[in-house]
Amino acid sequence: MTSSPRTALLVGATGLIGRQLLTKLLHVPYYDKVIVLTRSSLHIVHTKLTEIKFNFDKPDASVVVADDIFCCLGTTIKKAGSKEAFRKVDLEYPLMVAEIAQRNGAEKFLIVSAMGASKDSSFFYNQVKGEVEEKLISLKYPSIHVFRPSLLLGNREEARLGEKMGAIFSSILKPFMMGSLKKYRAVDSAKVANAMLAFAKKSEKGVFIHESDALQAF
Repeated sequence: MTSSPRTALLVGATGLIGRQLLTKLLHVPYYDKVIVLTRSSLHIVHTKLTEIKFNFDKPDASVVVADDIFCCLGTTIKKAGSKEAFRKVDLEYPLMVAEIAQRNGAEKFLIVSAMGASKDSSFFYNQVKGEVEEKLISLKYPSIHVFRPSLLLGNREEARLGEKMGAIFSSILKPFMMGSLKKYRAVDSAKVANAMLAFAKKSEKGVFIHESDALQAF
């Protein structure tokens, strides 16, 4: 019996996790079509790929149509330039895409958040991540998956000195990070991408929070 055609939509395809996830989405038979919303061309040619130049500030709702939505959008306050600009990328844009996609019939929303995400956090970054999680959950998608990785390992296009230093120290401390400390271990970005794809293929309904230590298994 042939499965019905399924479409994935990805935002944040140029980021550390997004780039790896896109490659996986294009090469699994589970999806017949992969849509990427992007500000500029990825310069990738693939029979399954539909690349759409998208203005996140003036969105065209007619193109945000898919079964499963993958959100890997994310920046830093330094790169964004201000807290307000950071909120726009990490909260307003994901929420906007989620709301439009839901109206257009999307069944599943999967998003990369962060370890320690909480709107009550004393850290602004984690506050924003917690707020977007709460708002997304309130949309009552049939299925929502939130992934909360700790420090990410992988090759970014832009250099982040803090993350490089963190990765070095994490490697040194890894043998000592056992028991309750395992969740603080750095996690390879490829494992997060693997987890997102694996859970997208599951049919369970509800809200699922995937903490960093659980992502290590992928």
